Amino acid sequence: MTDNEELHVVFGTGPVGMAVMDVLIRRGPRRVRMVNRTGRAHVSDGVEVVGGDATDEVFAREASKGASVVYFALNPPYNKWPELFPPLQAGVLEGAASVGAKLIAIENLYMYGPTEGRPLTEDLPHAPNTRKGAIRARMSEKLMEAHTSGKVRVAIGRASDYFGPRVLASAAGEQVFGRAVEGKSAQLAGDPDQPHTYTYAPDIGKGLVVLGEREEALGQAWHLPSPETLTTREFVEMIFQEVGKPARVQAPPKILLRAIGLFNPGIRETIEMLYEFEEPFVVDDSRFEREFGEQATPLREAIQRTVRWYREERPAGT
Repeated sequence: MTDNEELHVVFGTGPVGMAVMDVLIRRGPRRVRMVNRTGRAHVSDGVEVVGGDATDEVFAREASKGASVVYFALNPPYNKWPELFPPLQAGVLEGAASVGAKLIAIENLYMYGPTEGRPLTEDLPHAPNTRKGAIRARMSEKLMEAHTSGKVRVAIGRASDYFGPRVLASAAGEQVFGRAVEGKSAQLAGDPDQPHTYTYAPDIGKGLVVLGEREEALGQAWHLPSPETLTTREFVEMIFQEVGKPARVQAPPKILLRAIGLFNPGIRETIEMLYEFEEPFVVDDSRFEREFGEQATPLREAIQRTVRWYREERPAGT
């Protein structure tokens, strides 16, 4: 790579940030800089890794130097959202603005709140009924305000609960794929017989890169491509079919989750989001497909690739 190649800076080396990296490397030629707290990550050859605190605007500006596109894919632990998430976004926004880069942010769907089973579309109002949903709504509004004011050019990609290579801490991560590969029961939350959209992490990476490439994406939020929606039980049965074992499912009642949450902060923070699994939760991504011509990876293929990663590529000790 040469110094005059376009630089893309990705804040976050979790599954989404790494999926963005994968796409950028495939699409090349361009330089890629990954940013996280430690400065350590398993990245592709030629990718730079920088460590520091993105809530520090001085660091965020330095880490963003030379970028044409900045991606915000940081995600603190659930129980640290109130104190960490907004400052992280503010720091990355400042970094992108300081160099005149586009800012492409990944969001979830918490800001919409319950929809009584109606499909989720980008024109739904923000109506959160949870603490984390309110945080998400405020953060999304801050991004759009920054775009409208001319401070930084922004596009937002939104995705549902995701799965795929490198995905461990997710409703469709270790507790589903990891346990299925090990021949154990998949552990679910809510009603497994409700339709629920799951998004494939590599499709999130591809979708975010598309948003960074297309000027017409700016100033808007987009639902990223997601495969066909099934019930969670049907989704899990497909996973067990790929694993070659009989499907086994555990879905503990909410009262038990509340009891576990007294001792487990992660479970405690999950409980307020259970409404997403207690009613139909169907994401409409048709606007993205119409505008950009991008389609999601078919569900069976995405499951096959994810099972393969859990079996063959998952690093020891994770």
